[in-house]
Amino acid sequence: MSSELKKRIVSAIVLAVGSLWATWMGGLAFDILSAVIMISIYYEWSTMTGLSARHYPSYAFGWFAIALLSLNLIVGDPALGVPLLAGLTMTALILLYLRDCSGWFPGGIFYAGLSGISLAAIRGSDATGFVAMIYVFAIVWATDILAFFVGRAIGGKKLAPRISPGKTWSGAIGGTVSGVIAGGAVSFSFFPQLSFRTLGLALLLSIASQIGDLFESFIKRRFGVKDSSHLIPGHGGVMDRVDGLVFAGFTAFLLAVIHAAWSDAGGTSVAAFVFGL
Repeated sequence: MSSELKKRIVSAIVLAVGSLWATWMGGLAFDILSAVIMISIYYEWSTMTGLSARHYPSYAFGWFAIALLSLNLIVGDPALGVPLLAGLTMTALILLYLRDCSGWFPGGIFYAGLSGISLAAIRGSDATGFVAMIYVFAIVWATDILAFFVGRAIGGKKLAPRISPGKTWSGAIGGTVSGVIAGGAVSFSFFPQLSFRTLGLALLLSIASQIGDLFESFIKRRFGVKDSSHLIPGHGGVMDRVDGLVFAGFTAFLLAVIHAAWSDAGGTSVAAFVFGL
């Protein structure tokens, strides 16, 4: 076994055990994990897009924004997360207009900030939040793994050749089917009935996770980098590992917010929305 493969295996085990432990514990442990993901994503986004090398005042504001969002996530009020993110993103857009800096600057704040906020909101603080997070993990992991193997086994027409030449329509369909099955299996393991709502959401999250993968591939191709960073030995960067997860998290979180506003159910958690509780 090569030393590179050993590094990949050890890193994968550490990441999986740490993530699942934080998910099981919930509360502060998962909020810290979400904040670490947020900070890592902004660091990698800034590095890939060159924000650190130009327009220093805007770059400094970006880190101030991420630090503020992280602190609110860990010791603040979760209800303030979205309004705070919206205000910081709008401020970044104003700075973009006034200083003519890179458009990737406000995008990085929004993308990284929403990543942490969404994941923390899905996990929440109760047992249902644990199930919801495992449900999202299962969909994303099943989609990613089966898309790879089905795509290699069947091949066929490319999904997005200009962005990610290795991905095929057969892999995307295979990944989506497996994601729905995995999400349904998790739901049925914890709840007596399997609803069309849960299966339909699994379908949307599986598709969203693949869009997230393509989105990160687009950024890397746009800036000519192979990995988002070298933070994870043998695996590249955090964005390389969570691109599908954060897009699936975005989708579940935003749909829950829209549903709460539409039905006037302001106190409904993301987990309750996922399982129709």
